[in-house]
Formats: sequence, C-alpha cells, structure tokens
Amino acid sequence: MNDSSEFQPAFVDEDDNPSDSLEIREDELLTAQIDLSDVRSQRDAIEKERDILLEKLAKAEAKQHEYQTALMHEKELTISELEAAKELFHKKVQESIQEKFDLESKLILAKQDAIELAVQVEKLAETAFEQTTSHILEDARLRVSTAETSAAEAAYQIEEQVRSATEGAVLSIVDQSKSAIENALAVAESTGDRTKKFVASYVDDLNLVNEIASLKSQNVKLQKTMNDLESQLLVSNNEMNKLKLELEKSRQQATAYELLARDTEKELLEFQKSIRETAIQQEDEVKSLLEKMKKDSADRRKATSKAFKAELETIQAAIEAAKETVRAKDEAYVRRCEALQRSLKASESASKAWRQRAEMAEALLSKKVGFGENDDEETYVVNGGRVDLLMDDDSQKWKLLTNGPRRKIPDWMVKRIGFICPRFPPRKTNMAEAKLSKFKSLELPKPDEVWSIAQEKPKEGDTLVEHVMEKEIIEKKRKALERALQRKTIKWQKTPEEIKLEPGTGTGREIVFQGFNWESWRRQWYLDLAPKAADLSRSGITAVWFPPPTESVAPQGYMPSDLYNLNSAYGSVEELKHCLEEMRNQDLLTLGDVVLNHRCAHKQSPNGVWNIFGGKLAWGPEAIACDDPNFQGRGNPSTGDIFHAAPNIDHSQDFVRKDIKEWLNWLRNDIGFDGWRLDFARGFSGSYVKEYIEASDPAFAIGEYWDSLAYEGGNLCYNQDAHRQRIINWINATGGTSSAFDVTTKGILHSALHNQYWRLIDPQGKPTGVMGWWPSRAVTFLENHDTGSTQGHWPFPRDKLLQGYAYILSHPGTPVIFYDHFYDFGIRDVITELIEARRRSGIHCRSPIKIFHANNDGYVAKTGETLVVKLGHIDWNPSKEVDLDGSWQKFVDKGSDYQLWLRQ
Repeated sequence: MNDSSEFQPAFVDEDDNPSDSLEIREDELLTAQIDLSDVRSQRDAIEKERDILLEKLAKAEAKQHEYQTALMHEKELTISELEAAKELFHKKVQESIQEKFDLESKLILAKQDAIELAVQVEKLAETAFEQTTSHILEDARLRVSTAETSAAEAAYQIEEQVRSATEGAVLSIVDQSKSAIENALAVAESTGDRTKKFVASYVDDLNLVNEIASLKSQNVKLQKTMNDLESQLLVSNNEMNKLKLELEKSRQQATAYELLARDTEKELLEFQKSIRETAIQQEDEVKSLLEKMKKDSADRRKATSKAFKAELETIQAAIEAAKETVRAKDEAYVRRCEALQRSLKASESASKAWRQRAEMAEALLSKKVGFGENDDEETYVVNGGRVDLLMDDDSQKWKLLTNGPRRKIPDWMVKRIGFICPRFPPRKTNMAEAKLSKFKSLELPKPDEVWSIAQEKPKEGDTLVEHVMEKEIIEKKRKALERALQRKTIKWQKTPEEIKLEPGTGTGREIVFQGFNWESWRRQWYLDLAPKAADLSRSGITAVWFPPPTESVAPQGYMPSDLYNLNSAYGSVEELKHCLEEMRNQDLLTLGDVVLNHRCAHKQSPNGVWNIFGGKLAWGPEAIACDDPNFQGRGNPSTGDIFHAAPNIDHSQDFVRKDIKEWLNWLRNDIGFDGWRLDFARGFSGSYVKEYIEASDPAFAIGEYWDSLAYEGGNLCYNQDAHRQRIINWINATGGTSSAFDVTTKGILHSALHNQYWRLIDPQGKPTGVMGWWPSRAVTFLENHDTGSTQGHWPFPRDKLLQGYAYILSHPGTPVIFYDHFYDFGIRDVITELIEARRRSGIHCRSPIKIFHANNDGYVAKTGETLVVKLGHIDWNPSKEVDLDGSWQKFVDKGSDYQLWLRQ
C-alpha cells in the first residue's frame, strides 16, 4: 500500500527513455493480456467450480431437505409410537384402575356378603334356636301334659273303679246283709210265732219234734248264706287291694313322668346354653374372618399399589429415556444442519471473494477502474505476471483465498468430527426400504409389551402373586402345563395318515360328546358346561357337540329366527364365546348345531301368513319352498322332505346359499366353532351340504339323516340294507364331505343285545349298520336329546347301556357319548375305561374288523390288530381262537355283559 496518488510500476526507472518505457509498457500489456487471459480462464474455471459448488449446494440442500423429511417422518413415527404407547399405557392404567376398582368393589361386595352371611347365620341360629327351643318346650309341655292327663285319667279311672267296686261291694253286702237280717228276723219272728204257737199248742200238737228239725234245717241254710256273703266280701276286698296296687302304680308312673319332664327341662336349658355358646363362637369366628379379610385386602391393596407405582415409575423412566434419546437425536441433527449451513455460507463467501477478485483483475486490465478509485485498504500488485489480492490480516480468509474453499480435511479432524457428530442414515424412500435398512430407529416398547397387571409374570416372592388376576393366570398356566405333560405322557406315535384332516372325519380318532339334553335350556348352560372342559379332555373326549346357538321360537333352539342373534336360552353370546374358548384351551373341537332346513319368520304377509323374515337376513316368501303347504312360499320345490312346523328354506336360491355360507363362516371365524351338526338333513339335498361344507371348511361335520327301519309284524327285520343305503346315498350326495349318524346300528342294537347277537353280522361278515359299508362316515350313538332325555321318543334299553357303549367304543366309526349317560347315570368311569381301551389299541374310524362269533349266546370281534371284544355269556377267550396270534391280556371284565382283551 502507498499513499501517493500516482501509480508507478515497480520495474520502471525514471531515468529510462520513453521508447524503452513504451516497449516495456507494451511488454507488460502483453503480459497483462496474457495474465488477463489466464485470469479469464481461471474465472471460467472458477465459474465452473462455482457451478459445481452451486450444484453441490443444490444437492446438499436436496439432501438436507431429504434429511429433514426423513427426520420429520421418523419424528412423526416416533411421536405416533409414543402417543400409541402413551394411549395404550393410559388405557392399561385405566384398565388397571378399573380392575382395582372392580376388585375393591368385589371385596366390598364380598365383605357385605360375608356380613350378610354372618347376619343370616346369626338369624338362622336364632331362628333355629327359637324353633328348637319352642319345639322342645312344646314337646316337653305336650309330653308332661300328656303324662299328667294320662296319670289323672288313670287315677280317676282307678278311683272310679275302686269307688264303684267299693260302693257296689258295700251296697251288695249291705243289701245282702239287710236281706239276710230281714230273712233272719223274718225267720226269728216266724220262729217266735211258731214257738208261741208251739208253746200255745204244745199241749195240742205232739209234732213238736218235726218243727224243731225244720227249724234246724233253716238255721243251717242261713249259716250257708252267711258264709257265702263272707266269701263275697273277701273277694271284694281282694279286688279293692288290686285296685289300690294299680292306683299306686299309676302314681309311680305320674312321678316318673314328672321326673322325665324335669330332665327334659334341664336338657332344654343345657341345649339353649350350648346353642348360645355356638352362636357366640360362630360370631367370633365370622368377626375374626372379616378382620382377616380386611387385613388381607389392605395388604393386597398396599402391595398392588406399591407394585403399580414401581412399574409406573419404570414406565415413566423408559418414556423419559425415549424422549431424551429423541431430543438428543434432534439436537445432533440440528447441529449437523447448522454445520452444513456454515459450510455452505463459507463456500458462498469464498465464491463471492473469487468472483470479486476476478472482476477487479478484469477491470484493472481493461482500465475500467482508476488507480485512485480503490479503497485505501486494497493494493493490486503485479508480481511476475501474477495479480494477488491482499485483504486484511485475517489468516482464515487468507488461507481460504490461498488454498481454495474445497481443501481436504485432515484425518485427525475427520476422526474428531466423526466422534463428536454421529453419523446419520441415508434417507429412506419408503417403508419397505426402511424395513430392509440396517439403520435402527428409536427402539420404543411395542404396544403388546407395555406393562399391565394382566400380563405381568409373577415371580417367587412377588407381591402380586396373591392378586386375583395373577392367581387366574398362574392357574391357567398350570393347567396348560398339566395338559401338555398329560399329552406328552399318553401321546402315541402318529403316522401322517393318522393326523390327516378331512372335513367329514377329522383325524379319524374323534370321540364326540353331546354336551346338552332336552332340558338344558332351563339353566345357564354355557356357564355350566365351560368348567367341564378339563374333565372331558382328561376322559379322552376330543369334540363337544353344542346345542343350537341362535335365537329361537322354541327354547331348545330348533326353531331359529334371527340367525345372527346368538343370545339364546342357553346363554348370551359372551358366555358362548367363553365356553368355546375353554374348550379350545383343552384342545377340544366344538361342533355347532346348525338348523339350515327351516327358519321361523318375524312378520306376517298382508294375507296373514308368517313368511317375512327379519334380522340381518331379511328374506321374503321367495326364500321359502313353493311346495311347503302352510307358508305360501314363492321359491322352487323343496329338494327333500317337508318340515311342517316352520317355513322350509329353498336352498336352490343363490342369495340363500350366499347368506348361509357367510353365516357359517361368521360362526367359524368370529364366534369360534370348529364344525357342524346338521339338523334335519333329509329336508334338503346333500349337494347343498357339500357346497356349504366346502365354503366353511369345518374340521368335522355330522348330518342327521333320520329314517325309519324296516319292521315286519311288529318285529325288527334282519335285513336293513335299504335303510343304511338311504343314509349312504345322502353321504354320497355330499361328496363324502360330511358324516352321518348311524341310525341303523342304533336300531339293530335295541334288539341284538337281548340275546339276538346274530343281528350284528351281515351275510358278508361285516357289521349290519352304516359302519359295515362306510365306517369312516358312520357316527355311532346310543342316545340323544330326541330319543332319550325327557322326550324319550326311542330310548335305548337302560339295562343294556354298558353293552351298547362297549360295542360302539370298540368298533370303527366315530362314537358319540350322551351327556345324561356320562354325568347323570353313574357310568362315567365305565365309559372312561372303554375310551382308554380304544385309545390304547389305536382304534380309529377306518380300523378293520373281523367278526368271529355272532349267535344267540354272544358276539366276538377283533378290531384292528390289538383289541378283541366279547358280548354276552358265550364261553370264549383268545386262546380258543386259532386265528389270534400273540399274547392277549384281559383289560376289562364285566362278566356276561362284555369283556375286552388287548394284545401285549
């Protein structure tokens, strides 16, 4: 820098001549032009670099925008996850508070119930005490009064007898004495008269001796009379003595009755005293129990609140940590953005400085800027054909102008920057790339992992172990473990064929339990049946047949109206789902009883006929078969028999089949049924059943194709091929997708078990029912809600039930066990024993059977290769049969009823 107003080139002397100076100036001009071209080239390079920098700046801005978008997206996801977690947490907290409130209310109700129970017990005790006391007092009074009355009556009777006897005896004696005295006086008077006459006529009458003799005889007669009177008096005295003895005995009895009454009063007083002591003791026990319950509830409430607070603090800490992580991430991203902005600003300032430098050089060389027009702080120096622009002493700006804005960062600085500033992931274009990316977003707890009392796993010594809900969870886990251990213990080796599922037969090893009877609707049946799931599973049952679940005109469920309303006489839809869940927890299939043949209407048509349906499936007369004589249907003719009590549905209509398929799938997927029992299957074609089964894909299906057997002269015919052929024709119509009840076998067993065992084998040596021709589709049974229960249309012989179950449980097909037989008839253990024999021998619905004997004396057959059954009193054992190889051991021995052998 120089303060002079003139510019003098550094290489020019004042003493040189002008021509030299001009040459020098021309050379310098050439050099300046060259430098100018260089500067222009540099300017172009700078422009290119500037364009590159601008492009990179645009890319950086785009990346920054992408980073900001990704950050905002992640931030929104994080916030949404946090909100979801918070919402779920608050929901769980509310549920916990609600559960706590429910538990407290239950506890209060339990306390109230206990207090009411104590009051009732006290009242009952007082009532019992009063009643007992009154009864005892009344009894004692009655006894005392009776004794007193009887004693008084006896004494009065004895006194009356004594008095009457005494009076009679005295009167008789007095009368006799009076008569005797009168007789004696009369005799004396007559004797005196005679004496006077004798004395007077002594002289005249010489017969005095005869008179004296007659007088003596009269005296003798008088003496005899006196003796008789004395003897009568003695007899009367004896009777009086007897009466006195009886009177004394009566007095003694009265005294004994008085003593008994006194003893009774003493016992009554002692009994009253003992009742009072017992009532006081019971009251003390109830009070102590209430105190204990209060203390336990307080301890549980404290422990629960303490654990709840601890878990709440843990969750709050987790949420705070998550928030802190998000905050740190946001701050780091903001710092990086600020660093990028500073770098961009530095690049822009450098580009601007280089642009100003180029413009100044160009202006200098083109004489656009005067020598004295620059600021005092700037000096242009030409040094060796190079123009340098010197600014102030700021070393950073000097380095930036010297080295350029894109200088390579040293390694130590890179490491330090990498250490201080975390690396950020690249932008994720979509969720699929985000899921495949190695970058892990903020790890927040998943909604199903958020703590709740219901999901907390209790530990040894944990304060929540005594919690009611924890007890339920522990009990469920224990039961599940027991079931797993039990299944592991009794599990047999299954081949792929044995575990293959088919719509009509399942695995082939099903044992169905009819879980209701005709009167089950009178109770809350779902709540009664649900606790029996574990017992049924332990007994070997694999499937449970439920009653019709829909709303029905008849309480039994077989007159359905609104198919989607599952609040029936058996219970609510929630109770039904709970019962189905309990069955699933015990690995039991659930079969719903679906009535597809008919449906009861909700409204009347204008002509007064009930053929307008309501509910979700609002059908009209077009859904009713036209040959139904009672309901004026406008559909096609029925494809089966007519059920006259309700409108028969026309299954040939497309909308009807569509609605029924949707309803069956709803029952399968939303409610939880695994299969179907098809009511009145002969009312419509089996081809529609096939369509419904293929659409709903049940694990098991049974059709009720009920038909009458052949009789002749009131007796059952031996040949029932036509009957079982009709059932098999229906199964064929379903394409084999459904099984059917073996009504033929039931009817034959009614007669065969009464010493007509020859009915159990057909001419081909096979069983005479449906199981003889198509065993995998035969569902054998002895009784159901129609044949037995309180209807009793066709009851199985009561004394032959054990033989009947021994037959169907030891033969192919799928056996059904009736509820009443299992729980009400007292043969549960016998049926369980037969199920165990079936399981051990591996019998399934397709097991081969060979019949050895079937005559009046009994029946013998081998099922599979490991079980032999004998019915009746035939003298037989496996050692007598040459076709039976191996070692056989008797498993069940019920004498002449049945015997079972298993191969060792």
